Amino acid sequence: MIKLLRHLSVYKWLIAAVLGLVFIQSMSELFLPTLMADIVDNGVVLGDTPYIWKIGGWMLLVSALGAIASVVASYYSSKAAMGLGRDIRRKVFNHVEKFSLQEFDEIGTASLITRTTNDITQVQQVVVMMLRMVVSAPIMLVGGIIMAVSKDAKLSLVMVFTMPVLIGSILLIFYKGMPLFQTVQKRLDRLNLVLRENLTGIRVIRAFNREPEEKVRLTQANMELTDVSIKVNKVMAFMMPVMMLVMNLTVVAIIWFGGIRIDNGAMQIGDLMAFIQYVMQIMFALVMASMMFVMIPRAAVSAKRINEVLNMKPSFLDEGTLKADREQGMLEFEHVTFSYPGAEEPALVDISFKAKKGEVTAIIGGTGSGKSTLVNLIPRFYEASSGVIRVNGVDIKEAAQSEVRSKIGFVPQKSMLFTGTIAENIRFGKQDATQDEMEHAARIAQAEDFISQMKDGFEAEIEQGGSNLSGGQKQRLSIARALVRKPDLYIFDDSFSALDFKTDAKLRKALKEETTHATMLIVAQRVSTVVDADRIIVLENGRIAGMGTHEELLETNEVYREIALSQLSEEEIA
Repeated sequence: MIKLLRHLSVYKWLIAAVLGLVFIQSMSELFLPTLMADIVDNGVVLGDTPYIWKIGGWMLLVSALGAIASVVASYYSSKAAMGLGRDIRRKVFNHVEKFSLQEFDEIGTASLITRTTNDITQVQQVVVMMLRMVVSAPIMLVGGIIMAVSKDAKLSLVMVFTMPVLIGSILLIFYKGMPLFQTVQKRLDRLNLVLRENLTGIRVIRAFNREPEEKVRLTQANMELTDVSIKVNKVMAFMMPVMMLVMNLTVVAIIWFGGIRIDNGAMQIGDLMAFIQYVMQIMFALVMASMMFVMIPRAAVSAKRINEVLNMKPSFLDEGTLKADREQGMLEFEHVTFSYPGAEEPALVDISFKAKKGEVTAIIGGTGSGKSTLVNLIPRFYEASSGVIRVNGVDIKEAAQSEVRSKIGFVPQKSMLFTGTIAENIRFGKQDATQDEMEHAARIAQAEDFISQMKDGFEAEIEQGGSNLSGGQKQRLSIARALVRKPDLYIFDDSFSALDFKTDAKLRKALKEETTHATMLIVAQRVSTVVDADRIIVLENGRIAGMGTHEELLETNEVYREIALSQLSEEEIA
């Protein structure tokens, strides 16, 4: 928590203003009971009306000063707390941007969303409370005790017996509530995860009639959060009744013993009234402190979760400085091995090949053979465990990540489109792309026909995740986005799977003519997609089981021949 609060240093003048204003507010509240005692003892009791008006005017002035200070303090404290939240969100986002996919897998997307939203909100709320109460509560507590003792020291002994009970109750509730707040955040993560899976996977859930089971899963996650939240609130619910009971018993005791002292002539009525107000201020100062105790444990848990993200170091850092432009379009793997964290077996073992400008290299293999893993190593989404990967003749570890990625046109296995227009999505590959460049890329990607049929053409809106487009349309727009970039290396990770054979063939023919200046790497499941490649790499269990042209592999490689026979007839192969 303290580590995050250091970010408030940029708001030091705002905080200084808040502390000053809260001090003024607290002193005005402490001064009001003394003025009231003066009115009663010297004005009401003696029947001096002009004196009542005079002191009443001072009371109004002091009250107005306190109210103004309170309003301005609230404004400045909110401004500082919201600024802190904004700064932390920016810092978390910028830090997460440096993560490899390994860190995303470790924390989980749902948890990252919760930490960036709910957890930071918890910290914001407690900062607002702290800025207002961290000065106010101690001043009211200490000032109230001093003023009460000054009114009647003997009557103050009543507080000696009641305050330990109140403080003990607060500490006990704090001790019981702290572990539960941690559980609340974990259960919130779980609910967020289940809800996210249900919303993003709604088509699959409905296709398999799994709505009842998913309702049960969501209900269970919801109930788990509800149960622990109820436990927390049960613990915290004891706080206010205990405090009110102690406060009311304290007031009864003060009135009882104060009445006796007034009877004996040791105390005046106005002083007793002021004394009661000072005791109430002392008690409310403890109530304010207890409210801090309610919020601080939860905020501390949230701060810990935020710091876990900020303290997590990426599995590899961008330390490269070289420019990847020695040999345009060259891609080379040299004895590359990769293992996922915690995996018993490597996902890729001793991968070596070289692809040059103008060549088409295809990767084919069964499910789980390591095809997507291999292409994810090239833009450094993951870091190879050993070996060297070169893009344009430069080791990708020695070049800046942004430099390496600027040379790549990447089309992922799962087409990802963003909310906005078709033009904005294509320009995601090249921000300053002209209309002619976009139309050319769409034509090559076989997307021109369906774009022209849409009401607004390139300005047609795409809904979140491209939900208003078919799988094939999304794939073609993803390909257009890569083409408009005109990179040195194209990577197509099973990017033609949603296309029919006719569109697939037309697209590959257009690509071959368009990408003569670059290297093309195609991951595919269909033999028909890779049949014309200059080089086909056959992967099996993370190892290269064969490499060559379609005809060479049919004759020499049993694994490739089995894949081909499962998709093509003997006549087609011949």
